Amino acid sequence: MRGHDWGRSPLGPPEGWPPALRTVVGLMLTSSFPMFVAWGAELAFLYNDGYRPIFGARHPTALGRPFAEVWSEIWTDISPLVDRALAGEATYHEDLPLVMERNGYPEETYFTFSYSPLRDEAGQVRGMFCACTETTEKVIAERRLRATEAELRAANARLAAEGEHLRELFRQAPGFMAVVRGPDHVFELANSAYQTLVGHRELMGRPVREAFPDLEGQGFFELLERVHRTGEPFVGHEQPLRIRRGPEGPEEERFLNFVYQPIRDRDGRVTGIFVEGSDVTEARRSAEALKASEERLRVAQEAGAIGTFELRGDGMLAVSETFCRLWGVPPRPLVPLRELAAMIHPEDRPRLTTLTPGAVPEDGLDYVEYRIRRPDTGETRWMARRGQAVRSGRDGGRRVLGVSYDITDRKRIEEELRELNATLECRVAERTADRDRMWRLSTDVMLVARFDGTVTAANPAWMVLLGWAERDLLGRSFLDLIHPDDLPATQAESARLAAGRTTRNFENRYRHKDGSYRWLSWIAVPDADLIHAVGRDVTAQKEADAALRQAQKMEAVGQLTGGVAHDFNNLLQVIGGNLQLLLRDIAGQERAEHRVRNALTAVSRGSKLASSLLAFARRQPLEPRAVDLGRLIRNLDDMIRRAIGEEIEIETISAAGLWNTLVDPTQVENALLNLAINARDAMNGRGRLTIETGNAVLDDEYALRHGDLRPGQYVMLAVTDTGCGMAPAVLDRVFEPFFTTKPEGQGTGLGLSMVYGFVKQSGGHVKIYSEPGQGTTIRLYLPRTHQEEDLAVELDSGPAGGGSETILVVEDDEEVRATVVEMLSDLGYRVLQARDAQSALVVLESGVPVDLLFTDVVMPGPLRSPDLARKARERLPDLAVLFTSGYTQNAIVHGGRLDAGVELLSKPYTREALARKVRHVLRNQAQQNAARHAAQARTPALPGVAGAGALRILLVEDEVLIRLATAEMLADLGHEVIEAGDAEEALSLAETEAVDLLMTDLTLPGLSGGELADRLRQRIPGLPVIFASGHDMEGGRSGRRPGGNTVHLQKPYDLMALSEALRVALRTV
Repeated sequence: MRGHDWGRSPLGPPEGWPPALRTVVGLMLTSSFPMFVAWGAELAFLYNDGYRPIFGARHPTALGRPFAEVWSEIWTDISPLVDRALAGEATYHEDLPLVMERNGYPEETYFTFSYSPLRDEAGQVRGMFCACTETTEKVIAERRLRATEAELRAANARLAAEGEHLRELFRQAPGFMAVVRGPDHVFELANSAYQTLVGHRELMGRPVREAFPDLEGQGFFELLERVHRTGEPFVGHEQPLRIRRGPEGPEEERFLNFVYQPIRDRDGRVTGIFVEGSDVTEARRSAEALKASEERLRVAQEAGAIGTFELRGDGMLAVSETFCRLWGVPPRPLVPLRELAAMIHPEDRPRLTTLTPGAVPEDGLDYVEYRIRRPDTGETRWMARRGQAVRSGRDGGRRVLGVSYDITDRKRIEEELRELNATLECRVAERTADRDRMWRLSTDVMLVARFDGTVTAANPAWMVLLGWAERDLLGRSFLDLIHPDDLPATQAESARLAAGRTTRNFENRYRHKDGSYRWLSWIAVPDADLIHAVGRDVTAQKEADAALRQAQKMEAVGQLTGGVAHDFNNLLQVIGGNLQLLLRDIAGQERAEHRVRNALTAVSRGSKLASSLLAFARRQPLEPRAVDLGRLIRNLDDMIRRAIGEEIEIETISAAGLWNTLVDPTQVENALLNLAINARDAMNGRGRLTIETGNAVLDDEYALRHGDLRPGQYVMLAVTDTGCGMAPAVLDRVFEPFFTTKPEGQGTGLGLSMVYGFVKQSGGHVKIYSEPGQGTTIRLYLPRTHQEEDLAVELDSGPAGGGSETILVVEDDEEVRATVVEMLSDLGYRVLQARDAQSALVVLESGVPVDLLFTDVVMPGPLRSPDLARKARERLPDLAVLFTSGYTQNAIVHGGRLDAGVELLSKPYTREALARKVRHVLRNQAQQNAARHAAQARTPALPGVAGAGALRILLVEDEVLIRLATAEMLADLGHEVIEAGDAEEALSLAETEAVDLLMTDLTLPGLSGGELADRLRQRIPGLPVIFASGHDMEGGRSGRRPGGNTVHLQKPYDLMALSEALRVALRTV
């Protein structure tokens, strides 16, 4: 520039230039950063050496020429920007695209630059100053990066996102300028870009060190001082900077391209420093990403079998080794296009419009998929190609760079995906059908309604559950069906749904079309302006909960009742026994006899009251038998007619083929008489009483609605009257003890509670139906049995008599014991007595002959009555045992039934009842003793068993009295018995004892009887087994189970049934 002849230019010699022009030109010429100045009316162009590469071949002819002439091809683009600078406005432009012809052909270029107005001494704008950076390579790199990312987006979508983020950051990065003066480097000027960079601090008039205390130790202050001292400019390239952009902000690291250019006065002294540069943090990061991307592309091409090629204008392809390997041609750098075209499938050639040799498309190559036939293997493969047209920077020729890769596997996967999509469409259709089926077939009610309650859809379950068809509900508010007591809570829940909340387990009652109500538990969700709800019927659960609460209340009352009954019956026994003895002493005194008989009548009533309480509490000992209810009702016909009077018509209906039921017939008679008398009172002595029997099957659904009921087969006994009926409030309490609707003095309130307790104790079910003015029906469901009817014969119906045997009375209540001893002595028996079980055992071990042990069930002390009976029979096998109690406490009663072989006389009892029971027990025991002795005498020896004529039987039973009675019967049959209370004890005994047969209860604590049998048969193959069970079993008492010598024996069993079971079990021995 110094060698240029400026005298011939509009500016004239430099000596005559304005100071402002000389200053900025001096600044420009000392900077290596690309800069130019345009001055004067024609904007004469001046530039420094850093700007020369931008000019290309136009240097040096451009010096001093008008700006518009120098850059004529881009003047249309930049003239508006120049006008703004000449108007006094500084402008900044980043990555501005310009098409220049600086090398003889149009080139796409990009520049980041700023235009600043230059003023003369008068303040008039005379020209403009530009500092610029050519960013063409960066922009092209970004474009290539985008193209590369497009190629790899399937493999690296994340890099594309990061690249886009980096490009966005880079596009927005500004340049910055500032001027500092003096040795302290006081800020004189700073543009907005600089302020943005440093965080908008207070700069003007402040030294650098004061403005930037956080830059201490980073070298910037030292660089400024060196430039000021030496006058040599400093160019920083990607210089790191750690700075806080706000007082509370984090420390950031930035990278800068900048120039520290000394500013000199007329004498050449450095008076300040011009700072100019740009934040290249994002450019640095972008370059690093590009480098990494290119490296990944290279690795991906090698690892992913991507071949590259260059389509040239001479009909040849410059290819990579991977390309040759994919196409199956020998590796070489150049392959003729015609050779490759011949390998393409004929059907795909029309899609490839660039197969003509010498044709180089200006817009590159679109993505195309096609098939080739490899010449090396003859295999058909699917390929894809894509390319981009570029122009050579040297000769301006066009070429296409592209990639080719094998997509055979992808095409196969796409075909599989198409098939899968077809399958998925089928599945979606199936799911839709499933949803529709669920709507149609669900047993839960489903509802779609508006928030005001208007029903828009309802599924068919409404008809099944509540009797409402969808047409009955559409357009109607579901609130119309809510029970009045539940309406406020339902409205509040609807409001919560309208507020966007979800409803779970909300319960209310809905009216059935027949007027009844059902409990529903709802799950509901809001969706736009609709409610979607599903309701489950929980009526059975509600009823079960109520039944549970009622059962718990009854259990509590029963516990109290049982304790009271025991003491009360002992008192009645003392009173009644002594009154009977007194009656004998006052024989012939009519008045005294009358009073004593009245007192005995009161004792009898008290006994019945206690019995009713025990029946209600389900603690009375039952003696169930297989009963034909039809026969039992026919036998009671006369008694019922006498009880209810002649004004009431009785109708009896008995179903054909009536099943037998396993119940205590005495308690059935009492229950039927109670129901008949209640019906009579409800009809005021006039009306019709219907007694009906039939078979019934209560299914799972019915049982689910009645929590304590097992589904199965039952025999139904129904009593229907035409009386006044009962209101719902009365029905809810009808089975409670002492509740009655009769006038005071006309009922105890225990009749129906006694019936209820007896039926439940028998494993049955009670249902009552009644409406005011319509009468009442009470149905008793008693469990069916497959046993044949047990036609019991009363053997002790004659006059009560005594005997001369010896009886040991064991009773802890002294008054009761004294009374019983006197009554038995009066009957002619020899009587011994003991106050507890331990004392009784001492008497038995003394050797005194005893024929009958008469013991109370409930006694104090460590030795229980059942254990006393077992020990007594171990010492005296021929001993008879009779229990007595006012309350058994499950000692000899299990499942509401007397244990097998147990004889019980319930307190209080009369002298006659005592006499008959004692004679009955003694007579039965004598028969059993005779049978046992006879069996021992005639039983032949069996092969393979211990002893002559005897088996060693392992008896396993956890109930002591059942074990005691069974052991006695087995001994009567001449066998040796080894007793165990559970499976563990039995297994231990089997290790030391020889065992010929196992007889076990099926239900044992710990290991079951079945598991015990399996384990013993592992030790003793072929061991005969008898399973005893209280559960009813098909096929009779001793039917053989598949598996050979295994027999089921139904409890309760007698000596004959046990003998038959032994015979069947031993049949294969």
